[in-house]
Amino acid sequence: MMIRAAQPTDAAAIAKVHVDSWRTTYKGIVPDDFLATLSYEQRTPWWHNILSQSAPTSFVYVAEDPSGQVIGFASGGPERGGDPDYTGEVYAIYLLAACQRHGLGRHLTSTLVQRLVQAGMPSLLLWVLAANPCRGFYEALGGQRLYDKHVFIGGAPLVEVAYGWRDARVLITEPPAKTGEAAGPPTTA
Repeated sequence: MMIRAAQPTDAAAIAKVHVDSWRTTYKGIVPDDFLATLSYEQRTPWWHNILSQSAPTSFVYVAEDPSGQVIGFASGGPERGGDPDYTGEVYAIYLLAACQRHGLGRHLTSTLVQRLVQAGMPSLLLWVLAANPCRGFYEALGGQRLYDKHVFIGGAPLVEVAYGWRDARVLITEPPAKTGEAAGPPTTA
């Protein structure tokens, strides 16, 4: 597998992973009619805009399979909620369902976090739906549960949970996956 910095030309592939991951991860959690309205056509320009910023304040990395197909992505940047204790935030990390539980999520996280730390964001938090079946991933990475908040998605009341790392460097694996370098064989996550 290969992990590299995303380019504007990756927008459609990232949109596909984003929509497909939401549909598999949040089935039975988020209303079905909301998931049905998600579309690649809607998400592609959104991602293209993010990836085309001339002076990005956030970073996006993609994971590719050996054929070059994007199978996952991670994004992050400055913490968006004004939290006084956390400088950075992991905005999203999604992998296609068939590619989960092979260690790729750890490699994506490590690569993104390395870049965030280099950009002056040594502490991180992230928000995840409390009912997300993959929430244990963040606990396994040592995230400390910080806060809960109520949100509405597709009209449904849901709870999000924040996990934090005061020293994000603990998430950087050795050797770290670097832009354009193979991430190595899948490992059990």
